[in-house]
Amino acid sequence: MTSVPTSASRHRWNFFRTGGLDQVALTTGADLLALETLDQKLWVALSCPVKGIELDEKTLALIDTDNDGHIRVPEILAAVKWAAARLRDPGDLLRGTDPLPLSSINEATPEGKILVASARQILASLDRGDAGAVTVAEAADAAKILAAKPPIGDGIITLAATDDAAVQALIKDIIATVGGTPMHTGAIGVTAEQIEKFFKEIADYAEWVEKSAAQNVAVLGVETEAAVHALKAVRAKIDDFFGRCRLAAFDARAVAALNRSETEYLAVAAKDLNITAAEVSGFPLARIEGNRPLPLRDGVNPAWGPAIKAFVEKTITPILGAEKTTLNETEWQAINARLAPYEAWLGSKPASAVEKLPLDRVREILRGKVRPALDAIVARDRELGPQFRGISDVERLARYHRDLRTLLHNFINFADFYSPERWAVFQAGTLFFDSRSTELCIRVADVGAHAAIAAMSKAYIAYLDCHRTGGETMKLAACVTQGDSDYLFVGRNGIFYGRDGRDWDATITRIVDNPISIRQAFWSPYKKFIRMIEEQVAKRAAAADAASSANLQTAAAAVALAAQKTPPGAPPAPVPPPPVPPKKMDVGTVAALGVALGSIMTFFSVIFAKFIDLPAWQLPLVVIGIILAISIPSMVIAWLKLRQRTVGPLLEANGWAINGRVKINIPFGTKLTERAVLPAGSHLTRQDPYEDKAAAFRRRLFTVLFVLMLAGVGAAYWFRTWPFKPAPAAATPAAAAAK
Repeated sequence: MTSVPTSASRHRWNFFRTGGLDQVALTTGADLLALETLDQKLWVALSCPVKGIELDEKTLALIDTDNDGHIRVPEILAAVKWAAARLRDPGDLLRGTDPLPLSSINEATPEGKILVASARQILASLDRGDAGAVTVAEAADAAKILAAKPPIGDGIITLAATDDAAVQALIKDIIATVGGTPMHTGAIGVTAEQIEKFFKEIADYAEWVEKSAAQNVAVLGVETEAAVHALKAVRAKIDDFFGRCRLAAFDARAVAALNRSETEYLAVAAKDLNITAAEVSGFPLARIEGNRPLPLRDGVNPAWGPAIKAFVEKTITPILGAEKTTLNETEWQAINARLAPYEAWLGSKPASAVEKLPLDRVREILRGKVRPALDAIVARDRELGPQFRGISDVERLARYHRDLRTLLHNFINFADFYSPERWAVFQAGTLFFDSRSTELCIRVADVGAHAAIAAMSKAYIAYLDCHRTGGETMKLAACVTQGDSDYLFVGRNGIFYGRDGRDWDATITRIVDNPISIRQAFWSPYKKFIRMIEEQVAKRAAAADAASSANLQTAAAAVALAAQKTPPGAPPAPVPPPPVPPKKMDVGTVAALGVALGSIMTFFSVIFAKFIDLPAWQLPLVVIGIILAISIPSMVIAWLKLRQRTVGPLLEANGWAINGRVKINIPFGTKLTERAVLPAGSHLTRQDPYEDKAAAFRRRLFTVLFVLMLAGVGAAYWFRTWPFKPAPAAATPAAAAAK
């Protein structure tokens, strides 16, 4: 939704162009105060992840107020607004410095006064009371120091907040029942709300227990609850039994059906019988007959035997007063009526976690004087609340003072990415390999998922696995933007230096192939042609070697076969001569090849004749034209792709939402990837003691032949126009008159 226009909407913005991208300039505090009026379509990014970028994650976690792992525009605006309201000059946020000067805090506001007081308290706790600035590390360390002496005002009461064993026991009971709350240090404590909930629940639980005594529903005393539970475990099955018996008494024809059919018993008997199986437990509790009492020992469904036994011991015997072997329907109804009041009372029990505490402990807590001591600690913690929030806010403001500038210049604009002095937050370090270094290295989690999107960047990407001694690993996507890819391949190793200075062994595991440079595209057709010739030669050599090996194997097999057929003592059989190879060519083929060769020679002769007929100044142009005709198509394709090269998909694959077209044009690409060059003023000795003499001789011979060829072409062109015929002299007037 578009922001509502305000007076700030009349703010005059400045923009700059870098790498073909128009970006807003953030140079003053007024720019920051007017950020909410800047059209989001002009922001370079709209979202970035909290993890995986080179910025303090604690700072990013403070900005990520909804804790979803991403920072978006409203959270950026809220962070800037919060920090700007507590500084004399909001423009201080654009300096990106640590420490935070106390003089920069605006003491004209209540928040500013608390911040300054808390900052001085932090410095005093670190024996730096006379210092005029506080660093992020000091603010964070002060929070730890205060946390070691609870209560600290954070609203959480831990065991360390008191030395009273009774209060500590009460805190443990609260944590064990209604739960606890972790502090930022990891210790578990309780809040005032949890304390209030605990005491309300134990009071309700105690009141419910007292109702039992007042109503005299516990007919068996403390054993009543066990009797009710045993009754409820078999109630449905016993009701089913007596209902079936009443139906059997009504009509004897129903007895067979009420006892289940024989086929059902056969189906159960065909299996490995398990008396707890659902098939058996679903059968009647006992054999059905009209008005039959329920047997309690013999004749009970074996799947229900343990439950019936517990029912007899805990319910029937205590209530009826004697051990019984059967139970009729009248006795069954009497037992239910006797336990119905307690069962109703039991059903009214409030849902509470405190019932896990023994009743004696509940009554002890309610009668004791422990709660006032705990309430006193809570009151003390509440008094320290402003101080704790002030200390937390000092750390927050110090972090914003140090890190907001970096975040804004990698979110609203990408000034750091295009700057020659700074690194972007997504640049992880520098990779050295293949006589070059590249600075556009991005951390990735899933190479496959990242490559699927990053390929749209039109950049040459090498994915690498990095590892260090000790088991640390990391995956990178490195963009190569200068040079060529002749010696880049999966498995090649390099060294990666992180921004923290640590070095990693890096190995290429995957490549997304795209043009790297126009220079590479110029030579690409010739390299492909040479590579094709090499492959064909290798294939022919391999085929010839295979044929030779096959012939040797055939001859060896023939010799072995002849040796087997020769009887002992007989002279060895003569080795058959090798088979005469078939004629490769006949006369017609030779004639056809001669005609073809003559045509080719004629074609080159015509071309050579046309070539030497050209004026001398056109000869170099023709050579250059031929070269360009071969190289220009690949150069044009490379140029088109290099124009589309952008860093957006590389970041999108990591969870960013890139709003602008962050291009990597050719000049900028030469800055991101640098090739090895000799230092200025250095001296190179060209005498190589291990130089390949034969290869050097071949190069020199080729050079001499090439020069001689050019000289021959020049001589042919010169002799074509020799001897020179002098132009006729102009006739004089006297000679004309004589004629």
